[in-house]
Amino acid sequence: MKAQQHIETEQVQEVASLLVPLSDKLLLMPNVTVAEIVPLGELETIDNAPDWLLGQLIWRELSVPLMSLEVLNGHEAPETARNARVAVLNTTGLSEDLGFIAILTQGLPRLARITPSEISERDDLSPEAYDDMVVSWAGETAVIPAVARLEQTYLDYLHEAV
Repeated sequence: MKAQQHIETEQVQEVASLLVPLSDKLLLMPNVTVAEIVPLGELETIDNAPDWLLGQLIWRELSVPLMSLEVLNGHEAPETARNARVAVLNTTGLSEDLGFIAILTQGLPRLARITPSEISERDDLSPEAYDDMVVSWAGETAVIPAVARLEQTYLDYLHEAV
């Protein structure tokens, strides 16, 4: 009976996550944020779109906006690597009309199992505009992206384009 009591009171202290490479940094996102990682395919272009909006990705018969996190953070658009991928992200629910957004990545993601004792905020590094936090985990520096801010930026663009 003691084993059963121990199991019932023990809290899960691990978050299954992905380390996703960009051109200049690693993103750290919980698995529940990422709907799927897919190869970069053909994009539908958008006339007069801002530089950060790379086009519309057709994913599972849905049109998903593909964004450049580097450009949104004020950097030049990265060259697309041969092994470029797209991280399709679940949105936070700011709009019922926008279920997913996507960001261009530069390689294959790695699985990570994050525990509170292994991760810490990097106070010596400032997050950029579309970063929620800069963290250190397993000897690596990574950025937790501001998914809600990405989503809101796209929604604002749609509102202005009308």
